[in-house]
Amino acid sequence: MGKLLRSWRERALLTQDQLAARAGLNTRTVRRLEAGQLRRPRGTSVRALAGALNLDDTELSILARAASADPKSSPPRRTTPRQLPADVPAFVGRARELAVLGEVGEVDDTAAGVIAAIDGMAGVGKTALAVHAAHQLASHFPDGDLFVDLHGYSQGMAAADPADALARMLGVLGVTGESIPPHLDDRAALYRSVLADRRMLIVLDNAADEEQVRPLLPGAGGCLVLITSRRRLVGLDAVRTVSVDVLPLADAIALFSDTAGEGRVAGVPREVLAEVVRRCGLLPLAIRLAAARLKAHPAWSVEHLLERLEEHQRLLSELQAGERSVTAALDMSYRELSADERRAYRVLGLHTGVDITPDAAVALLATTAERALVLLDRLQEVHLLQEPTAGRYRFHDLIRIHATAKAIDEDAESDRRAALVRLLDHYSQAASAAMDRLYPYEADMRPRLSSGEAPVPTMPDAAAWLEAELYNLLAAAQLAVEHGFPEHIRHLSATLDRCLLNSGRHVEAETLHTRALSAARAAADRIGEVEALIALGEIHRVKGQYDAALKGNSSALDIARAIGHRAGELRALNGLGFAHLGRDEFEQAADYVALALAIARSIGHLSGELDALATAGNVHRLMGHYNQGTEYLVRALTIARSIGHRIAESRALIGLGFIDVRRGELRSAVDHLRRALYLARDAGHRIIELRSLTGLGYLHRIQGRYDQAGTCYRQIVDLAREISSRNWEFEGVHGMGRLQHDSGRYDQALDSHRQALQLALDLGHPSDEARVHDALALAHAALGQHDQARHHWSKALTILTTLGIDRMDEEGVDIESFLTHLARLSPVNSRSAAGLLNAAEAGARDADDRR
Repeated sequence: MGKLLRSWRERALLTQDQLAARAGLNTRTVRRLEAGQLRRPRGTSVRALAGALNLDDTELSILARAASADPKSSPPRRTTPRQLPADVPAFVGRARELAVLGEVGEVDDTAAGVIAAIDGMAGVGKTALAVHAAHQLASHFPDGDLFVDLHGYSQGMAAADPADALARMLGVLGVTGESIPPHLDDRAALYRSVLADRRMLIVLDNAADEEQVRPLLPGAGGCLVLITSRRRLVGLDAVRTVSVDVLPLADAIALFSDTAGEGRVAGVPREVLAEVVRRCGLLPLAIRLAAARLKAHPAWSVEHLLERLEEHQRLLSELQAGERSVTAALDMSYRELSADERRAYRVLGLHTGVDITPDAAVALLATTAERALVLLDRLQEVHLLQEPTAGRYRFHDLIRIHATAKAIDEDAESDRRAALVRLLDHYSQAASAAMDRLYPYEADMRPRLSSGEAPVPTMPDAAAWLEAELYNLLAAAQLAVEHGFPEHIRHLSATLDRCLLNSGRHVEAETLHTRALSAARAAADRIGEVEALIALGEIHRVKGQYDAALKGNSSALDIARAIGHRAGELRALNGLGFAHLGRDEFEQAADYVALALAIARSIGHLSGELDALATAGNVHRLMGHYNQGTEYLVRALTIARSIGHRIAESRALIGLGFIDVRRGELRSAVDHLRRALYLARDAGHRIIELRSLTGLGYLHRIQGRYDQAGTCYRQIVDLAREISSRNWEFEGVHGMGRLQHDSGRYDQALDSHRQALQLALDLGHPSDEARVHDALALAHAALGQHDQARHHWSKALTILTTLGIDRMDEEGVDIESFLTHLARLSPVNSRSAAGLLNAAEAGARDADDRR
């Protein structure tokens, strides 16, 4: 917490004395907090500091999380990424620029992060300079380095969305997919907090503008960021700009000589070498290409190379000088390729993903794996392809443009479309294979392509393959949209749905499913429309957007029924049940899942039956129908174990554990919840982990194991804030308040309950509001503040009456208990239970009228 507090204080231009005065704290307290000598400050102190520093909600959450961290707990797993591409061979010159970057790279731990932006025209060597400088500076950054291509000026490719880039960077930094929040601002805040105490070097290559880059910048901490862009990024604060021009003549000659080999230029007059590099516009990219051609032709002289360059430049006189130089060099390189190599160059240029694997090349070129590798290596040898990491190839932006232009000029449209179909088939079939290995129990819910089979790549680790190829798969989906392949966009949307959900990539999922919905409607594909609506509904539900989830699933249900699509009808009904459950509308949820269960059994849809059983079990549990809930959950547990669905098994175990609690069977409850926690952690599923911890914290608390309960609640709050889940943050804060009350710390309990009430109000969860009002009433009653206690129990009574339920899952949160409490608080003017209940019902009707 100390470093965060100090950095935000310095940002606010406040001394420790001034911050203490604003927050109403002692200066010694602020000093000890910044020095890390004061552990676990009170919540009121943290909020006072946040107010004095004008922190936003996200920053307050980060500060609170840092303040509540358990100093005795083991630190989270940290990764040390090393993502820099290989250093540029035969790097020449740029001494002035390297000196500036070296000076900028002297970052200390107290710095707020240092930024250097390298700008210049295409082909001038910005990336080469950044990578070379980064390799020289890497030893100063023990926590690793990141490299991200933002595709700001990549023709045929959309500039990288900052939210997508953050998801990738957070994943590399060890944040699991479920922990990555859905919104850009929350991702950026989490990224800053992860980097807060790290010294890292970050290269952001090919940036479009300041808006794309700004969310990707660290906050506090000793990090260095190197940015390359064709624009000068003057809109960034405290950035050191380094403008890169063409090479000086001497450096250009040295680069040409080093690339071609000293033996190839020995004895050549300097004026001839000078004319060659001038014909290349003194651009490093063009010089390397020209030198590579000379090196590849032992019979050529430098004079012969110069003649060919002059010939090509006359043909390109209408282009600008820099463009003309690169295109001339590319044309010369292209003409010297064999026919097979020229075709490979053109067809590979159609690939618009992040990089090209040999498997993707096999599909595009319709050739064997051996031949594809030969062609890839050949294009790399002549500098037309790069291999930044082993086995993954990519074009320089200018070279991709040239390759695509050649494909349009020389290949028939039918041939180009056929290549794209092969590529899309490859990605679609490979995605299906990976998902079938990871989630075999959902295979019947994913569509299959009707087109011919494409070879599936070898993938010893399906999860690793998906992680490495995910952005190529998303690019393939965009390619399918742009070129009119609706079957492929439908397939990729439905196939990647579970992967994107489980990895927390909600923004990417919503974009993909929205594209699939548009494509399905344009193609009058009603089944595809149903699938896309259901997928979008699930994203909306996960994000707490229940109205949108209900609307999407209702539309899907209408279409599915109209076309007789029973599996789609089943999934839409399950989606509606989930959404109503999220809104505490238990009767409606029960009705929908009952219909879903009947359909699942009638058509033999096992995974659909499992979803319906688990939801039905938890709905009836929350309604107090424990026997019925147990029956559903035991059946769900049996199916989940039979098909190896460990997450569904965890869900069923948690539901059974909470029913055990309500029945007083605490030993069985502990066994169920501990097994669920083990399964969740083994699978890396953070939400199920949070549910299990909530149950265990409650069990420890009611049995008087306060230390263990406190550990559970702190883990819940920390994890919930890490993944930006306010639902689960509520559970942690509320549970901690209950624990403080049980320990006799009533003032602290009130503080926690007020935080929890605000979270419940923000979330719009009336059932949680009722739970908090009961907790607040108990704390006020313990402090002798009877008027406040009466107010809160009356509010809780009205809420449950409005919801039409008589009890919550939490012990003591029920209408009978509220009536008893209220009667005891008014011994003289006590009203009958019926009178109190009538008053609550009147309040509920008033609330309904207001809504």
